[in-house]
Amino acid sequence: MDLGLSLGYLTGEIGPAAAQALSLARAAEEAGYASAWVAEAYGTDAVSVLGWLAAGTSRIGLGSAVLQIPARTPAMTAMSASTLDGISGGRFRLGLGVSGPQVAEGWYGQPFAKPLGRTREYVDVVRRLLARQTSEYAGEHLTLPLPGGPGIPLKLMQPPPRPDLPIHLAAVGPRNVALAGEIADGWLPLFLVPEGSSTQFDQLRSGFALRPRPAEGFEVTASVALLLTDATGEERTRAELPVRRYVALYLGGMGSREKNFYADLGRRLGFSDAVDEVQEHFLAGRHREAAAAVPAGFLDATCLVGSAQHVRNRLADYAAAGVTTVSVIPLAGDLEARTADLRAIA
Repeated sequence: MDLGLSLGYLTGEIGPAAAQALSLARAAEEAGYASAWVAEAYGTDAVSVLGWLAAGTSRIGLGSAVLQIPARTPAMTAMSASTLDGISGGRFRLGLGVSGPQVAEGWYGQPFAKPLGRTREYVDVVRRLLARQTSEYAGEHLTLPLPGGPGIPLKLMQPPPRPDLPIHLAAVGPRNVALAGEIADGWLPLFLVPEGSSTQFDQLRSGFALRPRPAEGFEVTASVALLLTDATGEERTRAELPVRRYVALYLGGMGSREKNFYADLGRRLGFSDAVDEVQEHFLAGRHREAAAAVPAGFLDATCLVGSAQHVRNRLADYAAAGVTTVSVIPLAGDLEARTADLRAIA
């Protein structure tokens, strides 16, 4: 199993945040990490940050976790992926995700209905264009060229270094996980519980059975919050605060009360009452209370919090479950501490 670095999206003033992201990526590269991943929501975009990292590193793999499907046409995604792969020397992995209805419709003005069908067609078109086939497609959601107009079928102008550039899918729900197994080259899970993941891996394998090509080499890259601490008691509770805030954001804020895929996942993991409380506080603007309501059991199950030895032991559990890369999200208080945590577990 490899180690990866999840940088998320940049927060705060862009210049210092970008410098910090590059510093962490370089530290991970020096420590032997296999990949660094960049996200986007409705702030910094992943493509720009990945270009910055490509210029500032030389060996570490670079991935989008994720490029949001409603943000770009498939052709724009194929262009960006090909360009990033070219300027990085073939180090890019294309991670895609549908986001959620609040972002898709509220930020991008794109419909969210039928996300499985949209994802399937989107990946079909991206693969076609990366292979320098013509932009001809007739689906339920995507049609190229537009009928009745002046558009003509086109090909990607430059030959990409890797026509078979790997595509990973972020998936939380059972049908999305199966779809990743069927059409993608990798799965990007969040809040994966190693000892409780057999059902999700069964869902993944159900998708493998429908693949048009072998599943050999399929990657499972789990993003996992990381915070090293030897504290106990109340001091431990204070030390965990950055991780609790992170978890509360996803359980409480990444969606509405009616539709939040991460809250639904938390309930499937057996934390229904706690998820309801976190969500209630977060949606009411009580973010401190939401973080405090995150149960210790959820942190133990889904995050890497504790001593370096505890975390190393826990990493073995992820490997045993079938995870091919644990992509850690360092959440210590400053750059120096985050860098130290990366080196300690390497």
